[in-house]
Amino acid sequence: MIIISTYVISDIHGEYDKFVELLKKIKFKDADTLYVLGDVVDRGPHPIKTLLMLMNMPNVICLVGNHELMALECLEFLIKEITDKSINEMDENMVNNLLTWQYNGSDTTLEEFYKLDADLKHDVIDFIKDFSIYEELTVTGQKYLLVHAGLGNYSPEKDIEDYSLNDLVWERPDYDTQYFEDTYVVTGHTPTQTIEGNPKPGYIYKKNNHIAIDCGAPFPSGRLAAICLDTGEEFYS
Repeated sequence: MIIISTYVISDIHGEYDKFVELLKKIKFKDADTLYVLGDVVDRGPHPIKTLLMLMNMPNVICLVGNHELMALECLEFLIKEITDKSINEMDENMVNNLLTWQYNGSDTTLEEFYKLDADLKHDVIDFIKDFSIYEELTVTGQKYLLVHAGLGNYSPEKDIEDYSLNDLVWERPDYDTQYFEDTYVVTGHTPTQTIEGNPKPGYIYKKNNHIAIDCGAPFPSGRLAAICLDTGEEFYS
């Protein structure tokens, strides 16, 4: 009997080797489904190599993170032919976008991206554009909301469609507040090493129907984490 499983990973941040190691640990199969909660790019050594691998994995569903948003804002500008028109488009807002992205670890993404041929550059950009903003699913009777960062400006009266893109990919969750009675909110974005009161920094954090799975993969003491939604089992690179 083949057991079909649903896994969630977040914030790979170019840690290709850790990602491959984690796929081996979970024994990831073609029949399984993997959700990646954004921030595939930046910081680690191989963000584009990781994206190219994900592009060839039909059973993986990627969600957008703040690092993908920064990358898209800049890469579409950077691949343009240098003309008077493109130079004129280099306004203060574009300069700020480029500086913000650089401050947040764009170097490795750009280094690998520039080595691609023109067609593959466009393919990578198109792939990122197709990332979901959030996913709602039910696994073994339990409801889950998957989103990169959290529900910024949370209100119990809001539907998920009422949250802005900034609320979902930049704003951090309030782990002291239970957002839903019957739904677990699975997020990345906030390394569990930085969550105040976390008894196990660097491991998956669970509180008030929150499941935080960013375990700081690109940092010296960090690890890449996966959780199996069917069993609750945790895996680490």
